[in-house]
Amino acid sequence: MITYLYWGGVITLAMVVLILLGKNNFWRSAIGGALIVFIGGWAAYYFHFEQVFVKRYGGVMTITIPEGQQHITATWKDDNLWIENYDPKTNTCHFNEYSKGNILQGKVSLKNCNPLGVGSSAARLSAASRQAPQAVEELSP
Repeated sequence: MITYLYWGGVITLAMVVLILLGKNNFWRSAIGGALIVFIGGWAAYYFHFEQVFVKRYGGVMTITIPEGQQHITATWKDDNLWIENYDPKTNTCHFNEYSKGNILQGKVSLKNCNPLGVGSSAARLSAASRQAPQAVEELSP
């Protein structure tokens, strides 16, 4: 909601500049001023406000998970969003940072991460506990 209000304010301000300067037959200045307001509003949103709105005020943001990867989790560190995805083909977990304006982005890759515990004793123990309590005792060391 806050995102829509922000863009409504930017567009309204650009229209006010266009109307006030255009009314006095300064059309070149009116169009230039409206473009400056709109481009300035876009830059402020992209490089500062987008993640602030999403984190603090329930704004709107869309991130696409890369093809072939599975999303695991997302978390905030200050005003930066970290996304964890799992690539089953390479058995690698990828942590990707989405910073303001995507200027500084961190990436951490964990090889052989096995996030679902496939093949681990913890996974077998968990699966056995759902089947029968006696099987848990047999698998426990």
